Amino acid sequence: MTVHELVLALPRPEDLRARCRAVALLDAIVSVPYAPSHMFAVDWRPGVDLAFMDNGSGDQYAVVFDPVGVFLYGFDHESDATPWREEDRAHWPGLLDGLPAPLAPYTQAEEFLFDGFFDATVCAWYETGSTAWRCGPVEFTDGDTDGADWLFDLLTAPDGTRAFADYAQDYYTRTVDEDAVAAVFNGAPLDRRTVTALSAHADFATIAGEARALGYPVDDS
Repeated sequence: MTVHELVLALPRPEDLRARCRAVALLDAIVSVPYAPSHMFAVDWRPGVDLAFMDNGSGDQYAVVFDPVGVFLYGFDHESDATPWREEDRAHWPGLLDGLPAPLAPYTQAEEFLFDGFFDATVCAWYETGSTAWRCGPVEFTDGDTDGADWLFDLLTAPDGTRAFADYAQDYYTRTVDEDAVAAVFNGAPLDRRTVTALSAHADFATIAGEARALGYPVDDS
């Protein structure tokens, strides 16, 4: 799968926002006592939310939820589309072509730059008022990769519960309670039972505070 298939698999913006928030909360719980790979920041910029992933191995993605639209990018440092394939870094041809002007400034956001360059191998966007995700006219030959085939698994998997359970097992070598995972994906208020079912190490008060910061409902009873 490349970005051309990714834009067909991505959910609509509001559904994607909910999925990003749920993944960030689940990761915050399951990763304890380590730092989570997935984060969600409400009002990262005024009125703009941000979902971010950094796997600690040089790969990352970000999803910017702006009132004018959604901007998504990913960076797979081992993919064929890496800007590092050339001595002077260069984007894969067509990667940013067609990016709407209101979303273009995010390619220069300081948080997304490395040594002053926007490292990206995948880019897609959804303008407010649009009916579909779009991407630039990138072309790939058989076998070329851009990272879309794995970077966004947790955001596009039809069965998010199973996908997160697999991620927890692979990344943290932990088996998680799939009913508890499903409850978070379904937006059920976070309670002590759910947190305990997901992690024996997580402190409910701490996680509840993080959930509220994400805009996720909490049941303190």
